[in-house]
Amino acid sequence: MKIITVDDSVIIRRIVSGVIEMTGHEPMGAENGSDALDMLRSHHEDVALVVLDWNMPVMDGLTCLKEMRADSDFKSIPVMMLTTESERDRMATAIAAGANHYCAKPFTPEGLAVKIMECLGQGG
Repeated sequence: MKIITVDDSVIIRRIVSGVIEMTGHEPMGAENGSDALDMLRSHHEDVALVVLDWNMPVMDGLTCLKEMRADSDFKSIPVMMLTTESERDRMATAIAAGANHYCAKPFTPEGLAVKIMECLGQGG
């Protein structure tokens, strides 16, 4: 199964992709929410999780999350917000919009791997 990392930072996408590979899944990357939605339109049957940054140009993570939850093809795909936005009100906003999990940057690869497995129902 595929996991899409949506982040405008190439470095973050590379780091997260390495963690995804450690969990035995295939990484895919998108620079923003709009690109992620395009990927989902082509690959949603194979996507197990979306790891979504909040602050991005073109389409931010919260907007992308809301669009995913409004689309019957994507609404059941788990979403983990991975962002520097760690204030409690931001976390609550993301969870209310349909995020399944929340991970604040900075993160360790091991900690992120555990959270990914939790999102996939394989850990915790």
